[in-house]
Amino acid sequence: MIIGPKIYGLVLAGGKSRRMGKDKGLIPYHGMPQRDYLYHLLSRVCDRTFLSIRPEQQSEIPDDMEVIVDENQYKGPYNGLLSAHKKFSKVAWLVLACDLPLIDLQSLQELIAARDPNQMATSFAQKDDPLPEPLCAIWEPHAFTTSIGYLESGNGTCPRKFLINSQVKLVFPDNPNVLMNANSEKEYKDAIVKLATE
Repeated sequence: MIIGPKIYGLVLAGGKSRRMGKDKGLIPYHGMPQRDYLYHLLSRVCDRTFLSIRPEQQSEIPDDMEVIVDENQYKGPYNGLLSAHKKFSKVAWLVLACDLPLIDLQSLQELIAARDPNQMATSFAQKDDPLPEPLCAIWEPHAFTTSIGYLESGNGTCPRKFLINSQVKLVFPDNPNVLMNANSEKEYKDAIVKLATE
């Protein structure tokens, strides 16, 4: 049994999806909006799960889904990450971006089983390019407090760069396709093809 802070799930659904040209969280890869699919997936493995959203998205979220509204203190994904940490500062967060159409339950269970609470994060990565995937990772509470100092010292706003320069446990998923990103129309079509063949 792993001893460490509870794990809450966070679906980052507050991005503007400019490259895709439509809201990535609403794409129905699995017969429902992707943000709903990821929310229900995380709910199966986390103590609680939340959608990270912009203020103007609140009216479109079903009543049975918990949300954390971005506080707009930080740029990029850190906006959602640190808004969540501010609400619940003692928990670890299993974070998923909406642009991961192939992520599945088995992979999330793999990531949780490999978790090391003593590291800043436990992150999926590709074997042929072993860089942490910060938006498919378990962030421990102390990673967020360290991140605030990192951001305030002007090191940039990239969560991946932060993790690259931190103590992180990398996990290589059995199915590397689960880390496929879909951020453009072409990648969306590629994802549809892969889903049909898996």
